[in-house]
Amino acid sequence: MAPKSDSAEAIVLNFVVEQNRPLNAQNVADALQKFNLKKAAIQKALDNLADGGRISFKEYGKQKIYLARQDQFEIPNTEEFNQMKEQNADLQKQLEQQKKTISEVESEIKSLQSNLTLEQIVEREVNLRMEVQEMEEKLTKLRGGVTLVKPEERKVVEDMLSEKISQWRKRKRMFKDVWDTLTENSPKDPKEFKEELGIEYDEDVGVSLQSYSDLLQHGKKRPRGK
Repeated sequence: MAPKSDSAEAIVLNFVVEQNRPLNAQNVADALQKFNLKKAAIQKALDNLADGGRISFKEYGKQKIYLARQDQFEIPNTEEFNQMKEQNADLQKQLEQQKKTISEVESEIKSLQSNLTLEQIVEREVNLRMEVQEMEEKLTKLRGGVTLVKPEERKVVEDMLSEKISQWRKRKRMFKDVWDTLTENSPKDPKEFKEELGIEYDEDVGVSLQSYSDLLQHGKKRPRGK
């Protein structure tokens, strides 16, 4: 019997089928936060769907990877595949043209926005003067040795950042273990497989775990009240 359309299993099943890529319970939980489903409920739904044969799964140590059943998808023949490639190429050209048009419009908007009216200039001057005054007051306090952030408040922030960095490092390690297992005997080129699955590394989005770790260490070494 198919799950009710508003049940956790139905929501999870629809998501797994739509994504059609390897997923773990955390991936699904992160993506379905808007449905207010807890990770435990999502894990249970995934296991029930896998046990019922509605989705596929593989175990890699303690990690379970879920995937939509591939036999439900219609596989195109060579002619259809070539047509899809041509359509994709055409869509890519249209997309590039749209991006170019959007860029030109945004550039024009920025140019228009840079021309302020006299009223806007006066308002901006007032705001800037207020900001300068606030900064000067803060600078005066800092020069006087006043601690603007309480040590206990700072520790809470540092502990939170440390925990987030720890989780980040742990998930990177978990992903690497899973990815190495998936690609070890795969005939596909890992780089092409990564792009096909839509996976992004930290460096792909311009972030670095090491830079945040260094930031935390620098903050701990800095003398209190400075």
